[in-house]
Amino acid sequence: MTHGPGEVVVTGVGLAVPGAGTPEALLRRTACPVTGPAPEPFDTAARIGRRGHRYKDRATRLALCAALEALRNAGLIPSDGEEVTVPGDTIGVVASSNLGNLDTACLTAAAIAERSAVDLSPMSLPNASSNVIASWVAIRHGLRGPNLMLCNGATSGLDAVHWGAALVTAGRVRRAVVIGVETHNAVVEDLLGRSAGELLDGAAAIVVEGARWAEARGARAVAALGPYERRAGLGGCVEALLPDGAAPGVWFTPERYAEGPAGAVPVPGAVPRYDVTGAVGRASGALGVLQCAAAVGWLARAGAGAGADPEAGAGAGSAFGAAGPGAAPDPVPASRQALITSGDDTADAVAGLLLRPAPDRCPPHPARAPLISMECSR
Repeated sequence: MTHGPGEVVVTGVGLAVPGAGTPEALLRRTACPVTGPAPEPFDTAARIGRRGHRYKDRATRLALCAALEALRNAGLIPSDGEEVTVPGDTIGVVASSNLGNLDTACLTAAAIAERSAVDLSPMSLPNASSNVIASWVAIRHGLRGPNLMLCNGATSGLDAVHWGAALVTAGRVRRAVVIGVETHNAVVEDLLGRSAGELLDGAAAIVVEGARWAEARGARAVAALGPYERRAGLGGCVEALLPDGAAPGVWFTPERYAEGPAGAVPVPGAVPRYDVTGAVGRASGALGVLQCAAAVGWLARAGAGAGADPEAGAGAGSAFGAAGPGAAPDPVPASRQALITSGDDTADAVAGLLLRPAPDRCPPHPARAPLISMECSR
């Protein structure tokens, strides 16, 4: 089995979300939001310990929790450690958060305005940097590949997934951990005019990896990335991803998407819809990564339901291209793909991504693939 350089798969998922510890649990919560008291805030200390808390803000701690679980889930970090088992320069980091460290930045500016910079703690000041979340994830685990921080509005999470995959397909790294995180505090609540109960306090992370590199280390892929589009409107974005009116198997809608008249909705009414923000709160820059995590849960459930169908089984393998060495992957039917969209028509910014099924397991002892030219790794 061989893979082209452009094929990218998801090999790990991590969540730091109240009441949802796995993609399947996140999907269930999204489908049937729990009534009654809100779940307890996610306990970051239980996962990253006291050392992970020191001099770090809430958003960074949540991101560290999600990233650690995703890297462990991908088999890149052992269950009892924090050091990666592959060269650190083969892993990049892409983080997305529009409001993550807003409180630190605002409180720092206020302290300087009211008193002086002399009153600031030198240990807390780095948290005011816009890229602090991505940087701490890289420092914690020794990830020396490209390090990016996106603050790109409603589409930021899906944009981060796209740029993580772009780093892989360009040969800059073999894999990247993509994180989406937001938290609520007095500064965020005041800016958005919403209460804490309406806003996400959590993080999600996925590991995107070149299919041949995942195969080379015997990793299990849980999904394959399809095309990504960014358009001025939702209809044009969906049409570009699914031409000829093809219906996906599921649609993860933009945040609090309001259905219009039947003719104005770009996805057929029979397609199941999920809005993850109804379960976890308005997610801003974390939305796209949370949607990808929930979509992995949907693909796992759909794959389990199709396990006895020989034709469905063949379709699952086609995501990796089972036609022979050098062959292009067979098309995956739209009905077996998850459509993910983020953005707002009124803001002229909508991003979309298709997530596809992947095989249950790669061959156990594959040959090592050659290095890609320009790859910044050993």
